[in-house]
Amino acid sequence: MPEYRVVDAFTERPLAGNPAAVLVLSDEYPDVWAQGVAAEFNLSETAFARRIDSDEADYELRWFTPVAEIDLCGHATLATAHALTQLEVEGPYRFSTRSGILTVERRDGRLWMDFPARPAAEVEAPEGLTEALGATPAWTGIGGNNDLLVELADEDTVRSLAPNLGLIEALPSRGVIVTARGSGEYDFVSRFFAPKMGVPEDPVTGAAHTVLAPYWAERLDRTGFRAHQASRRGGDLELRLTGERVLIGGHAVTVATGELDL
Repeated sequence: MPEYRVVDAFTERPLAGNPAAVLVLSDEYPDVWAQGVAAEFNLSETAFARRIDSDEADYELRWFTPVAEIDLCGHATLATAHALTQLEVEGPYRFSTRSGILTVERRDGRLWMDFPARPAAEVEAPEGLTEALGATPAWTGIGGNNDLLVELADEDTVRSLAPNLGLIEALPSRGVIVTARGSGEYDFVSRFFAPKMGVPEDPVTGAAHTVLAPYWAERLDRTGFRAHQASRRGGDLELRLTGERVLIGGHAVTVATGELDL
């Protein structure tokens, strides 16, 4: 029977951060089975890691929301690396993914992911955005995998935002990242909404920070950040922008283990 772990990513305590289900498999599996398992867990992401024989990578890694496979997921990658540490697999961990080879290594007490930077290009705010958010954009752009990046007035506006998810889903983008400069211990804060992908609000989104890091690097004239995703569960990320790559550091904790009766 396949074993699974549920791991809370970007947190040092259980029941915070972003939960992901992780399955480390030895054999190939049908896509329809993986999508069914992801729908059953009904978390924002379920990760499937399979050992492969390759000079470039040690594992194939795929990510599924409850409704679709996606190209890049940070918190489920972090959760997978954490699961491998618990299985006593030595790092660094090299994953072959839809977004190329991704590496995770433990350093300074954190797991650090090496991801491609995916900066946003400024665009005119799409019709209906202000109504969907219930807030006026200060800047809008498209980055990542067709995600709309929206800077809002301040941190309080981001934290108190109560968007109309039906109107968010109708926008011409995969999801919406909202952000503002931090007013305290964080350099910036953010939230991420992706109802099109079966994720009304993602608790902590590593992939969104491949868009956020280059955006705030330009505005704050620096390359290192402490960021917070201000969802109800919340999560902290350390970021280092190095050329066209973003290093994303975080903690993770396992909250459940078991076997699938499939």
